[in-house]
Amino acid sequence: MRFVLASASPARLATLRAAGLDPEVIVSGVDEDAFDCDEPSELAQLLAEAKLRAVLDHVPPEAFVLACDSVLEFDRKAYGKPGSREVAVERWRMMRGRTGCLHTGHALRGPQQVTLTTVSTVVHFADVTDEEIEQYAATGEPSAVAGGFTVDGLGGWFVERVDGDHHNVVGVSLPAVRAMVRAQGYNLSDLGYPRVD
Repeated sequence: MRFVLASASPARLATLRAAGLDPEVIVSGVDEDAFDCDEPSELAQLLAEAKLRAVLDHVPPEAFVLACDSVLEFDRKAYGKPGSREVAVERWRMMRGRTGCLHTGHALRGPQQVTLTTVSTVVHFADVTDEEIEQYAATGEPSAVAGGFTVDGLGGWFVERVDGDHHNVVGVSLPAVRAMVRAQGYNLSDLGYPRVD
């Protein structure tokens, strides 16, 4: 079956490929800043659903389509991509030595239905120095990722631990996607996972 990832995230694609899948990528083009919601976990789910809807006209109805979006909850507020070096520095000065929660909304359209779920993972940030923050922000990485950090890239040095699904912090929860696929009556092999005959 055709399997489409409705996301421009190279980390999501790399995670799925490392786990045995090779989805086709169709970027949704959804303006994340156009959405607002008081509850960060609900915002993550709303964005995932919007990304899913945005690509459905480009795929046949029998295809699987997965859309995800991540939002960092910090002090009960939602934080997406900083968008600039200056905002990334400000964000890290606020987060250092503290704990946040990364919510990833997942929306999976299968041949007969849509399944939705949000996975939340607690992230403990290191008490980084001003110099480390400036160096990290200068790389450009935190400006372009949800919450202003990665756990699988240059930001991994500054994440002391996560409580919950590590892959969810990267941007896609593998156990959640498996459960969604099975809830629709299919198996991972229907998405391209190696099958043993």
